[in-house]
Amino acid sequence: MQISKVRFWKEDLALSRPYTIAYKTIDTVENVFFTLELSNGQMGIGAASPSESVTGEHIADCMRVLEEQAEALLLGRDIRDINGLLRRARQLMASQPAALAAIDAALHDALGHYLDRRVTDWLGRVHEGLPTSITIGIKNNVEEVLTEAEEYLSRGFGAIKLKIGYDPEQDAAYFEALRKLAGPGTTIRVDANQGYTPEGLLRFARATASLGVELYEQPFEPQHLDWQRGLPADLSARCAADEDLLHYGDALALCAQPQPYGIFNIKLMKCGGIAEAMRMAEAADRSDIALMWGCNDESVASIAAALHAALASPATRYLDLDGSFDLARDPVGGGFDLRQGCLYPTEGPGLGLRLL
Repeated sequence: MQISKVRFWKEDLALSRPYTIAYKTIDTVENVFFTLELSNGQMGIGAASPSESVTGEHIADCMRVLEEQAEALLLGRDIRDINGLLRRARQLMASQPAALAAIDAALHDALGHYLDRRVTDWLGRVHEGLPTSITIGIKNNVEEVLTEAEEYLSRGFGAIKLKIGYDPEQDAAYFEALRKLAGPGTTIRVDANQGYTPEGLLRFARATASLGVELYEQPFEPQHLDWQRGLPADLSARCAADEDLLHYGDALALCAQPQPYGIFNIKLMKCGGIAEAMRMAEAADRSDIALMWGCNDESVASIAAALHAALASPATRYLDLDGSFDLARDPVGGGFDLRQGCLYPTEGPGLGLRLL
């Protein structure tokens, strides 16, 4: 079944709730949407949300490489040749992983429609669905933290990710207040977004030792693996690599003993899509490293792709796929069902997406 048409375009998507992390405040996001059409009229949908600060890919780079390469790569090719197409795409787009992720998702989605199967099923689904965390950004005061947390708890979310990374003592005070509000049954994880030093992380960990911190996402700036390996073993085992983990090569390096992280945070926008993510997931599974699947501010198109991959890995333990919840507008619908804070794939074939 041949690919007969490709299309891509950029959308500026405002956030209904701007948020702050350790190094910037975010109130809008640019996504690139990518579709391909098969000769029988079936469609595949993908999306890209580049992260310039992490992978070096600007939105203009994403658009440029799609303009230069997408049609020549895909038009007239058989969708059943997906592995060869993705291998060639990776060669052409090694420096533009978000653009690659958009093509990857659209190819998987289209092939799923052609096969009349959900992507996660033909990848080898092992999880029916999983809870996702929802994120509270860095706030000006504890009252703002608690107000946002009350909203999320009322919506049925049972896992919250608290952004930290400025001041360990203040971060600990916010965490303690959040734990008191949420109660012991709510999972709370933290993300320092590279904002800590080892001494700062240890101060935060000591102050919250009895409060049930589930995990610590990327506490230090990248390439400080000596800092990671110098942490107490029980603490490093609960640290998740994010900016230190971009692609399969990084995964292999981080699997080597002594392992600096006990958790990998896989993001399709860092690694280039489902195919590369599944290679990383296999490496983690063989090395007894747990997986968290994360995201940027993204359309449901790419969140769905990450969910389908996540549910097909036995190493998956955590989801942090909340990137579409605060978009004021999204040109793509479907993709997943959210029930009491848990994500499930929709019943339709492919990634279950539709253009709105």
